[in-house]
Amino acid sequence: MEYRYIGKSGLRVTPICMGTMSFGSWSDKKESFKILDTAYDRGINFFDTAEVYPVPPNAETVGVTEKIVGEWIQTKPRDSLIVATKVAGAAAGWFVPPVRHGMTAIDRFHIETAIEGSLRRLGTDYIDLYQVHWPDPIVPIEESMEALGRLVQAGKVRYLGTSNETTYGLTKANTIASYEGLAKFQSIQNNFSLLHRRFLDELADACRQENVSLLPYSPIGGGVLSGKYNVPEVPKGCRFGDYHYHDNPRQRAMADRFVNEGTLELPSLL
Repeated sequence: MEYRYIGKSGLRVTPICMGTMSFGSWSDKKESFKILDTAYDRGINFFDTAEVYPVPPNAETVGVTEKIVGEWIQTKPRDSLIVATKVAGAAAGWFVPPVRHGMTAIDRFHIETAIEGSLRRLGTDYIDLYQVHWPDPIVPIEESMEALGRLVQAGKVRYLGTSNETTYGLTKANTIASYEGLAKFQSIQNNFSLLHRRFLDELADACRQENVSLLPYSPIGGGVLSGKYNVPEVPKGCRFGDYHYHDNPRQRAMADRFVNEGTLELPSLL
C-alpha cells in the first residue's frame, strides 16, 4: 500500500480516506461496520468523521456517526488507525449545526466542549487530525488557534486541519500560529471534483508553498459524476435524492460527458 504524509506532520496515511458521514443515516450500524472492515482489510488506515455527522444533520441523530466509528475502533489496534474528526464551526449558511443548540463558534469554550464529546463518543484518548469544519468569521483567528493549540499541547490532538476554508483564512491562521509558536493547520478539507474546481486557484498555490495537504471531499460530486442521477427518476435512498443537488442541468451535462466520453476537460461547461 502506498502512503503519503499529511503536510509536514507525522501522519502517514493511505491515499484514500474512508469518509463516514452516512453512518447512522443511509447506513445503519451493521452496514457501517461492514464498510469499515472492508476498507481496513484492504489496507486503508485513514478514517474521517465529524461531531455533526450523520447527514442530513439533525438534533436527533447528531453524534451517532462518531459513536458507530468509536465502537468499530475498539475492534482494531488504535495505533493502526489515523482518525480524523471535526469541530462544528459557525452556521454554515445552508444549515445551522445541530449541536450546542446551534450556537456554535470556533472559540475556546466550543473547541474544548467539542473535543471532549468527540473523544467520549470515539472511545479514544486522542484524535490524530482535528479539523475546523467551517471557518468562523466572527471569532478572532488568534483565539481559535490558541484554543486549538492547547489541545495539541495537552496531547488530546496530534495535528490540526481546517475545512471549507479560503486562501486568506488558511494563510492568516498559519501565519499567526507561526508568530505565536502554535500548532499550524497541516491540511485543508475542501470540496474538489470535476464539478467543483475552485481549489485550482491561489489556494492550491498557497498549499504547495506552505506544505498544506488537500483532503478533497466529494471527489465524484456526491455521486453525480457516476451518472446515476441522469435518469428520469432519481434512485431511492441516495444522498442527493434528499439534497436535490442533481437538479442542476449543467452538472448533469458534465456527468453525461464524463461517463459517456471519459473526457476530463470540459471548457465549454465551466
